[in-house]
Amino acid sequence: MWGIVFALAGTVTFAFRPILIKLGYSVHPVSATTLLFLRMTLSLPFFLAMAWWMRRNNPSAAPIARRDWLGIVGLGFLGYYFASLLDFLGLQYVSAGVGRLIMFLYPTLVVILSAVFLKKNPALRQLAALAITYSGIALLLSSQISAAPEHSSFVFGALLIFASAMCYAVYLVTGGQLVQRVGSIRFTAYTMIVSTAPAVVQFFILESPAALELPANLWWIAIALASVCTVLPVFLVAEALKRIGANHFALIGALGPVTTVLADFVLLNGALSVAQMLGGALVVSGVLLVSLKRN
Repeated sequence: MWGIVFALAGTVTFAFRPILIKLGYSVHPVSATTLLFLRMTLSLPFFLAMAWWMRRNNPSAAPIARRDWLGIVGLGFLGYYFASLLDFLGLQYVSAGVGRLIMFLYPTLVVILSAVFLKKNPALRQLAALAITYSGIALLLSSQISAAPEHSSFVFGALLIFASAMCYAVYLVTGGQLVQRVGSIRFTAYTMIVSTAPAVVQFFILESPAALELPANLWWIAIALASVCTVLPVFLVAEALKRIGANHFALIGALGPVTTVLADFVLLNGALSVAQMLGGALVVSGVLLVSLKRN
C-alpha cells in the first residue's frame, strides 16, 4: 500500500513541474536560463546532502572508477541539464499539458534507440504501441500546424520538448549499466550535482546578476519547483520502485500526463479540445502498452 502511495505522490509532484514553469513565465518575464538556474541551484543542497548521506552510511561501497565518473559527467549533462533546458525552452511555446504528453514519449524512444543501436528488435506488441502513441501525437499536433506565426511557434516548442524526451531516452539507454555499477541513489545524486555546473555557467554567460531581482511570488515558485517537483519525486519514485516494481509503477506513472493536462486546464486555462483528449488518450495507451510487461 505504501508503495502505491509513494508512486502516486511521486507521479503527481513530478507532473506539476511544467505547471510551475508556466506559472513562472506568467507572473514575471523571466528567461528559461534564469528559471533553470534557480531550479538547479536551489535543489543542489538536497543532492549534496544525499551524496554525503550515501557516503557516510555505505563506507564499504566500491569507489567509482574513472570511466564511470566520465559517464556520470556525460549523462548528467545530457539527461538532466540539456534535457531540462530544452524542456524549459519548449514550454515557452506550448501548453503544460501538451508538453508533458510529448515528454511522455521517452519509453517509446527507448524502444527505438534500443532497436537501432543495441539490436534489440521490438516485439509485435511494441510496434503496435509505437503506432498508437505516434498517432496520438499526430492528432495532438494536427490542429496546430499552420502557416500562422503562433502555430509555427507551437510546432517549434513541440520539437524542442521532443528533443528533450530524446535526450532523456539516450540517458536511460546508455546509463543502464552505469546505474548497476554505481547504485541508483548515488548515481542520481552525482548526476544532479554535475548537471548544476553547466546551468550556472550558462546563467553567468547569458544573464546579469540583475536577472535575479525577481518578485517574491516567483521565488516561491522556484523553491517549489526545486523541492516539491524535483527533489521530492526522486525519493518517492525510488522508494516506490523498490516496493512495487517498475511494472506497477509504469501503470501509476501514466497518471502523470493526465494530471498535467487537467491542472493546465483548471489552473492555467489551457485548451482541452476533443482532439487533444483523444490524442492524449492514445499517447498514454501506447506508452502503457510499451512499458508494461506481460505476466
